[in-house]
Amino acid sequence: SPQVQPFLPQWLAEPRRVQKRIRENLCPVRDVPGIHPRLLRKLQMNGIDSFFPVQAEVIPAILQSAAHGFLLGRGGFRPKDICVSAPTGSGKTLSFVIPIVQVLLDRVVCHVRALVVLPTKELAQQVSKVFNVYTDGTGLKVVLITGQKSFAKEQEMLVQKKVTGYCSLADIVVATPGRLTDHINQTPGFSLTQLRFLIVDEADRMIDDMHQNCLNQIVKAAFQGENHSGSNMLFQRTKPGPLTAASSCSPQIPLQKLLFSATLTQDPEKLQQLDLFQPRLFTSVYSEKNRDGTETEQNTNNKYTLPEGLSQCYVPCDLNSKPLLLLYFMLKMKFTRVLCFTNSREASHRLFLLVQAFGGVTVAEFSSRLTPNERKRTMKEFEQGKIQLLISTDATARGIDVKGVNYVINYDAPQFIRTYIHRVGRTARAGEAGVAFSLVLRIQERRFLRMLRDAGIQDIQKHPVKGNSLKPLVQQYEGALCKLEKTVK
Repeated sequence: SPQVQPFLPQWLAEPRRVQKRIRENLCPVRDVPGIHPRLLRKLQMNGIDSFFPVQAEVIPAILQSAAHGFLLGRGGFRPKDICVSAPTGSGKTLSFVIPIVQVLLDRVVCHVRALVVLPTKELAQQVSKVFNVYTDGTGLKVVLITGQKSFAKEQEMLVQKKVTGYCSLADIVVATPGRLTDHINQTPGFSLTQLRFLIVDEADRMIDDMHQNCLNQIVKAAFQGENHSGSNMLFQRTKPGPLTAASSCSPQIPLQKLLFSATLTQDPEKLQQLDLFQPRLFTSVYSEKNRDGTETEQNTNNKYTLPEGLSQCYVPCDLNSKPLLLLYFMLKMKFTRVLCFTNSREASHRLFLLVQAFGGVTVAEFSSRLTPNERKRTMKEFEQGKIQLLISTDATARGIDVKGVNYVINYDAPQFIRTYIHRVGRTARAGEAGVAFSLVLRIQERRFLRMLRDAGIQDIQKHPVKGNSLKPLVQQYEGALCKLEKTVK
């Protein structure tokens, strides 16, 4: 049979383009139509007088989709889902915080109407902080659930038991997947049947297998109104399907999905899993395939936006020389402020112990093994230059703004282009210079280079390190290995 051409759905093939150059395309806050005076004042109090391009496009789009209040009557149209793909640091958070707070301003009864899911505690905290600024004084309640407080404490923040039944204490919930799933399954009275907005930030990571289940559970919980006893569900929701006489007789609260990411997957099958409704894509990442699969000329090489001050190198090597290379860079080449990535928590921990046993490098690890306070402290010491080498997993460093990283070292070559983009984007931030080194096993070399080439990244230099340079380290390294084996035992 002839090869089936992957067909890009129209919304992916023809996205709404958002200006990439942020600084030259700021838009005065007052010029964005439809923002509530109360929020305009808040923005100004916070020193924000203009929006980034992505905000100026997305805020009105969300507001417009809820222009008739968040209950849609009969014959009302279901709002389209919205996907936003824009580089880190382009202001994605405000683009959903402002419209959601505004849409909920005139709510009467408190129910969970907006749910924001983020992959890490740090990101969830950052987002709930922003929500708190803009809901302050409005009576809207924001609750953060990330497992930093005890489960029981979180339950008390979410629901209150009254004689008449449970009532919600949250309008907006900001959560990490694991903890959220626990509350959906174990907290009596925690209900998502009135959910109007589901925001998935860092969406590409949330679509990955780990969290797909979480998203399915949210949607299931949002549509389970029919079989619950208690209030006669006037606003029950049927799973969106074809309109029938029965399904159009009670007003439906639509559930609208808003996806945000720096590297929103271009893979239609992955997006298919999210079951999006007539989605609109806003992107500042330009490289679209035409309908026939060829690339459009204008900007073929800018599939992903990398920082301008970034130099990229890769070092072909074999497995045994990887730890030696890292030590060589730190001790002989005197690299400072290095953020080093491995592919797993175990690898991170082991490498940390090894470098520590070798000695001569101030090193720390940064992974989900640490408590949030330890992570904060480590981060601070790294930014102050007290720690020269920080060994991290992708999960932990995702989206975090680390000051003053001079080098990113991919100790384990990333398997996905977007992991590469996120890692190397930790250096050369806000116009500074930075270098990214990837240690690539010879068997991975072709695939690694092809992955970068397919993403339009051509300016990566081969940087071989001669075996002789590593020789002086071998004896001490073997000593460190023995020491490590003993510790592990």
